[in-house]
Amino acid sequence: MANDSENTAVTIKSIREEVRAKYAEAARRAAGGSTSCCGDSSSHTGAASCCDPITANLYDAAQTSALPDAAVAASLGCGNPTALAQLSPGETVLDLGSGGGIDVLLSARRVAPNGKAYGLDMTDEMLALARENQQKMGVANAEFLKGEIENIPLPEKSVDVVISNCVINLSADKDRVLREAFRVLRPGGRFAVSDVVVRDDARGPLSAEIRRSVELWIGCVAGALEESEYRAKLAAAGFTEIEIEHTRVYSVNDARPFLASAGIDADSIAPHVDGKFASAFIRARKPARATQ
Repeated sequence: MANDSENTAVTIKSIREEVRAKYAEAARRAAGGSTSCCGDSSSHTGAASCCDPITANLYDAAQTSALPDAAVAASLGCGNPTALAQLSPGETVLDLGSGGGIDVLLSARRVAPNGKAYGLDMTDEMLALARENQQKMGVANAEFLKGEIENIPLPEKSVDVVISNCVINLSADKDRVLREAFRVLRPGGRFAVSDVVVRDDARGPLSAEIRRSVELWIGCVAGALEESEYRAKLAAAGFTEIEIEHTRVYSVNDARPFLASAGIDADSIAPHVDGKFASAFIRARKPARATQ
């Protein structure tokens, strides 16, 4: 029989491949002009119709007006980390799981002219889409890298700010992701991500069906950490000044259409997520005199 480490490796690989397939499909859909995250856009009304309340209506028109439609359509996040992070000209930014490039391109404008924004993604289709969007916008100070967020292909102490948009939840090895983020940050660097959390004030056992569902994991729900656990993992990685701020709390009515679209019995599952999950801004800092 396989030992625990072998089972863990299989689980991580399985989730990673499911995530890769899901986001490759999303990139192809966005590149083809579909603005719906739920499949065939012809079955929906409105240009930005979406069945997932987590990914809907995250950016205002002032931010997206200068972006290619495909960059906006490919955004599958749960927040707007570019609004969260305080970016200054000349800084270097890294976006973990950069997808179609929306947050990288927005960040690149804010750190210009001498700063740089990196995007890291493991999906070839998303990287191709992001580079096409970059070319359309004529953004010179951005670069998209292929790789996994558990193994960031940048040297230590090379970036000022790490951002991410509902991607860390997709990793089955979140401790490794946070250690890697800490490694590449310069002393005093900032961690500023959007993610889904399980609210500390709404605890209770999560349904085993939710935890087992890869479809929900990809939707940032089953992989969500409890707030206290997120804080503990950040602290274990070396971060300080940890803050978690809720931006959206999801109700049964929010979750019902998303669960139904995933082929899951909404009536049996939705009561277990009522008020339990929230999108959040998560901030932390690498100490100026970090020992790691």
